[in-house]
Amino acid sequence: MPDVSSNASAATTRTFVALDVHKNAITAGVLAREGSQPELVQLENSEKAIRRFIKRLGGARGLAVCYEAGPCGYEPSRLLAGMGVACDIVAPSLTPVRPGDRVKTDRRDAKKLVRLYRAGELSLVAPPTPEQEGLRDLVRCRDDLRRARTAARHRVGKQLLRYGRVYREGKKAWTLRHRAWVRRQRLDDPLAQAALEHMLCHLDAIDAQIAALDRQLEQVAASPPWCDPVRWLCCFRGISTLTALALLAEIGDFRRFASARELMSFLGLTVSEYSSGERRQRGSITKTGNRHARRLLVEAAWHYQHPPRLSARLRSSGQLVPSEALARAWQAQIRLHERHRHLTANGKLPTVATVAVARQLCGFLWATMTRQPLRDDHSAHPRPRTEVLAA
Repeated sequence: MPDVSSNASAATTRTFVALDVHKNAITAGVLAREGSQPELVQLENSEKAIRRFIKRLGGARGLAVCYEAGPCGYEPSRLLAGMGVACDIVAPSLTPVRPGDRVKTDRRDAKKLVRLYRAGELSLVAPPTPEQEGLRDLVRCRDDLRRARTAARHRVGKQLLRYGRVYREGKKAWTLRHRAWVRRQRLDDPLAQAALEHMLCHLDAIDAQIAALDRQLEQVAASPPWCDPVRWLCCFRGISTLTALALLAEIGDFRRFASARELMSFLGLTVSEYSSGERRQRGSITKTGNRHARRLLVEAAWHYQHPPRLSARLRSSGQLVPSEALARAWQAQIRLHERHRHLTANGKLPTVATVAVARQLCGFLWATMTRQPLRDDHSAHPRPRTEVLAA
């Protein structure tokens, strides 16, 4: 995981504060630098109450505040930062828990959190910028609508199946031809026909929303500060404009990861392990961290089962992206295709091979976005010259 340093200075901090934040109330644990027993304070979750609480503690100078990331978002952190208070956001899944502890209350959580905060035993997370958080909300909104469209399509198809209406004019569903067939269906029962028409209206509304979101996301991708990173990511096979925007929204700044392994761990693409002594036991990937970005990378990795080829999109990107990004995208095509072919030829399932390719694709993306020096790839496939890529 990326090592996020604290915003508070250990030398100048006089008081440590841990907040257990909820929708209506906050339980604060206050612990002096040399104190042993934390003081507990109950306050309302409002800007006025928080400002009064900080003033009661003597002001922002020498104050270190933390709270766990949760459904209340990052607004408390931005409020405290605007007041000049050093505020850290804690990763709740990495907070130490004592074995056998079966009692959990807000007061206990605040006490435990402030003690661990002063001891430096908490893992911190980097909050997104308001621009990144807004883009992430918009991208996730589209993903929610996509899943709602899939559910609406299933409802329409299953209702027609219950009445013996089976589509036999083609092989794929929800093509233009299939849509026209669905529109032509007339059920004998008027109530069933009314239900079908309502479901089709609901499906049309979702399609219109997704189309409007796609147009808006295309405009976002063409405007700063997202245009250049989107172009660099789109050089890679399997990554479209929407996928690139979603990766930027979920991952943020790739440079906050010191290595590609940290990014892989953040996305849950590392292998789980339970080893002790001479015993070595490794299992499947951990699947921890950001599941949205992990799903997008696995979907993109499926494209690398096909042989490398210089696509028209890659050729047209030569004037807009650095030559190193184009060369690295070509290296990724060669290496990841060979990796997928090698794994499947040795008996691995295609799904397992694709996840392994997604892990390596993650490394290529990190190297591109952090401007790592390009290394020569000694492969059986020759790398095209930069002039050819830019042509």
